[in-house]
Amino acid sequence: MSLLLSILFHIRKSKGKSNGLAGIYCRITADGKRAEMSIGRKVAIDRWDAAAERVKGVSGGAKEINTLMLSIQNDLLEKQREFNRQGISFTAADLRDAYLGKSHTAKMLLELFKEHNDKIFRLIRSGEYSLGTFKRYDTVHNHLREYIKANYQGSDIALKDIDYKFIESFAFFLKSEKNCATNTALKYIRNFKKIVRIAQAHNYIQKDPFINWKMKRKVVNREFLSEAELKRMSEKEFEMDRLSQVRDIFIFSCFTGLAYIDVQKLTRKDILLGADGSKWIKIKRTKTDTPSSIPVLPEAQYILDKYANFPQVDSANKLLPVASNQKVNAYLKEIAALCRINKTLTFHLARHTFATTVTLSRGVPIETVSKMLGHTNLTTTQHYAKVLDLKISRDMQDLKQRKSILGDSQKE
Repeated sequence: MSLLLSILFHIRKSKGKSNGLAGIYCRITADGKRAEMSIGRKVAIDRWDAAAERVKGVSGGAKEINTLMLSIQNDLLEKQREFNRQGISFTAADLRDAYLGKSHTAKMLLELFKEHNDKIFRLIRSGEYSLGTFKRYDTVHNHLREYIKANYQGSDIALKDIDYKFIESFAFFLKSEKNCATNTALKYIRNFKKIVRIAQAHNYIQKDPFINWKMKRKVVNREFLSEAELKRMSEKEFEMDRLSQVRDIFIFSCFTGLAYIDVQKLTRKDILLGADGSKWIKIKRTKTDTPSSIPVLPEAQYILDKYANFPQVDSANKLLPVASNQKVNAYLKEIAALCRINKTLTFHLARHTFATTVTLSRGVPIETVSKMLGHTNLTTTQHYAKVLDLKISRDMQDLKQRKSILGDSQKE
């Protein structure tokens, strides 16, 4: 929103024959930038009072022109107030165009963001997007709305006014006011950046405000279960069936690497016989729509057999009785306490356990693990992959068995 605005009137002599007349112009200056327009009137040069910015005299013609200039000034001030009420920043040219009735309305950020989110929501049914994707973008939209209201005292902001400062301050707002971790804030900023790219594609903005902006991802040490913890959990006897079921589903994910939503959606048709004659899980990951192929290990098959004739499974044509994500994660907290596991147990930790304890630490190549996890690139898998102390020990033991690089000379 502009803070400094001036409106003044002056005359401009025409080139060539002017007959002693000059056109009257209105000059609008907003934050140091100017725009001009003719008011469509002429006046005798000697009848113009430059200091008062008015036509001299009390004739009917003088009164009509002076009244028109006052009306133009009032209309421009009203346009300024209207922009301010709507939280729209403006230039001198915007004020002039608004007064002249030109269609020069700037595209607004939250307006475009909502259009984007509405399209995603309508495409959920077709399977092109998931409900989780929509919710993530909707969350970013809401955070931006709160940020704009708190920092720009408006309900929206023009896309052309988004700059480096806006992005930097929004990132700080996410971390300070919304208590977002660095990586969560970065994820939200990336969702916001997509909207900016859409604005560029539609020529709503000419310059990318993200061009010099960078935010470094924080390396996170992802937790996973050790072999001892995994064994202790699988052998634990629970008095309540609900805990036993959640434990079994969690263990199943530890030996397949499937995310919660993919385990929940798993049906009999997702189990196929591979070329090697063994059973494979072949699905497309819900999150990324990428194919994932996982051989069914004995530990996973044991759990599938355990629930093969389970009533809840048969009626829903599912492979496993999976409760809601909220309930599963709540029950996992109880399971962790009962199994003496001092880690924040969530369902996604099973996927980490598959990538580390079950596969990589046992010598499965990272490329193979990446394929089973359904990752689109190896870098994503490396975030899961832990080089465990146990594997380092095994690798070094193998090295010790080999012939020394220096041979027997080191013993002399």
